[in-house]
Amino acid sequence: MSPLPPRAPAPLRDGDLVAAVDLGSNSFHIVVAQRVLGQLRVVDRLRETVRMGEGLNALGGLSPEVRDRALACLARFGQRIAEIPPRQVRAVATHTVRQLRAPESFLSPAEAALGHAIDVISGREEARLVYLGVAHEQPPQEGQKRLVIDIGGGSTECIIGEGFTPLERESLQVGCVASTRRFFEGNKLTRKRWNAAFTEVSAQLQQFAAPYRRLGWDEAIGTSGTHKAIGGICAAMKLTKGAITSDALVQIRDRILQAGRIEDIDLPGLSDDRRPVIAGGVLVLEAVFAALRLERLQVSKAALREGVLYDLLGRGGADDPRDVSVAALMQRYGVDTTQAMRVEATALGLFEQVAGDWGLSADDRAMLARAARLHELGLAIAHSGYHTHGAYVLQNSDIAGFSQQGQRFLAALVRTHRRNVPKSAFEMIPDRLLANARRTAALLRLAVLLHRSRGSEQPQGLQLQADGDRLLLQLDRRWLLGRPLLRADLEAEPEDMLGLGINLKLALD
Repeated sequence: MSPLPPRAPAPLRDGDLVAAVDLGSNSFHIVVAQRVLGQLRVVDRLRETVRMGEGLNALGGLSPEVRDRALACLARFGQRIAEIPPRQVRAVATHTVRQLRAPESFLSPAEAALGHAIDVISGREEARLVYLGVAHEQPPQEGQKRLVIDIGGGSTECIIGEGFTPLERESLQVGCVASTRRFFEGNKLTRKRWNAAFTEVSAQLQQFAAPYRRLGWDEAIGTSGTHKAIGGICAAMKLTKGAITSDALVQIRDRILQAGRIEDIDLPGLSDDRRPVIAGGVLVLEAVFAALRLERLQVSKAALREGVLYDLLGRGGADDPRDVSVAALMQRYGVDTTQAMRVEATALGLFEQVAGDWGLSADDRAMLARAARLHELGLAIAHSGYHTHGAYVLQNSDIAGFSQQGQRFLAALVRTHRRNVPKSAFEMIPDRLLANARRTAALLRLAVLLHRSRGSEQPQGLQLQADGDRLLLQLDRRWLLGRPLLRADLEAEPEDMLGLGINLKLALD
């Protein structure tokens, strides 16, 4: 049998490099940092204006020109991080990729160009990571609440947090690229168009503006290229020293409208690169100022990519945000912890017997453990079809720390841990994860079946061998003969296991 994968990645050492890649709707970014005395020291940054959001059509397709532009950028980024181990790199995709009708048609070549996996994250997860980046780059004072606003190309995230913990997270489907395209068609700028757009964006903000104001904050911070550009304009116009104020925004808005057309916008400190999307950015920020009754906003250098770096440091350790989220879900849905731990222990025991032959990774092991802890989550909704209910919750909730692919992986394991395996269960899993997802699901099925009686007794003589897509399960004959219901379940299991593409055989010692 091949050597087993490690239970968890080895901790980072001083001198190790880590990298974060951010596939934004306006720009792609990469940050490379080195661990030095337990801290991160940035050693390289790259940014390219891709404007991926410009290529997104109403049907969720991506124009060939923008697709090629994005892939060429990722190939260049890939050259920079080619020597960094995969576990020390995390790439995340945001709004535009979330909106694609068939994201895998872009993600597969994108991952090939970059040379690393790309996680698609939800808007609320994006908000969490943005806040994490700001909190680490500008450590907060004890007891201080912060409002953090991030206006990206396709979405805007609003977060209130205290310390390093976000308390409230919201994500709106408005951003500098998307809003400029939508509200200023033909590049025309008029006050009538601006006012109509302002009303529409403000209506979206109203859904959480009042609760945010009640919670309150001590400091407001803006992050991302939009805020940096507007802060630079404020400084160049001598309106402020770099902060953004409500009075300054009014003057910048009026200068934009005087231009009449986007290409004619002439603002001090505005780069040619930012000119095509500045109108949408200022519009969204003006609506945020009005809805949250802001007077002043400081600009931070940190953004999503810094948050991804710091989050990467915590993965696989005691503070892994995914495990914290799993524990919270168990508590919220009243999961039987004792039963979950029985199933987890047996599932991981089976994993260790076949991981080498099946090429399963430490990440697969962690996902199997999480699925075991959550496999009965749906019982809080109804016993009938509880595996289906649990899978739905896991796939459609905002779960901190997980990418969309990660949530779908987890949901697929929970959906298929009992009964028949529908063909649709794994259709949303990326091809690179599909084989391991099916094999991990087989291990969870066996563990759940072996503990169906919910007793404390452990299976006797339990051994599992893997050879390709064939599994041989061995149990002590005398022990099994004394449990006719379990034996009947095991004898029926090979037929259901075929739905996972696994040929299961039962042997008795």
